[in-house]
Amino acid sequence: MRKLVVAISMLAFAGSAAFADPIIDRQALMKERGKIVGGLAKVAKGEDAFDAGAVLTQLQALQANAEKFDVDALFPKGSDVGDTTAGPKIWEDTVGFKAVEDKYLSNVKAAVAAPPADVDALKAQVGAIGSDCGTCHQGYRVKKG
Repeated sequence: MRKLVVAISMLAFAGSAAFADPIIDRQALMKERGKIVGGLAKVAKGEDAFDAGAVLTQLQALQANAEKFDVDALFPKGSDVGDTTAGPKIWEDTVGFKAVEDKYLSNVKAAVAAPPADVDALKAQVGAIGSDCGTCHQGYRVKKG
């Protein structure tokens, strides 16, 4: 019982600590997102074997990640300075930024709702999702270096 109370307390603390540092939090979400998309891309390219169950699990993880992406909490005013590659256009065109993220979430949800049966179907889904990533990175991100 004591372990259960400790576990619940830790979850409550973790929930309250969510988005404590928006720059660190959004970078963590994006790193997670990149890792998942990278895994899917390896399968789409034929570098890893296609396993429908594993692909669906990755797509579900991608959806969970996308659903945590709260633009207002992750990009509050003042979080444009510091160790970040978030471009000023995010705050200048928040509506457009949210629209790009909404399209991305929609494409991820569609992929989960109709999981690919083969590599060719996965390629199409990864292409749509990757296009959304590219749109955001080109328009709303500052390149380092």
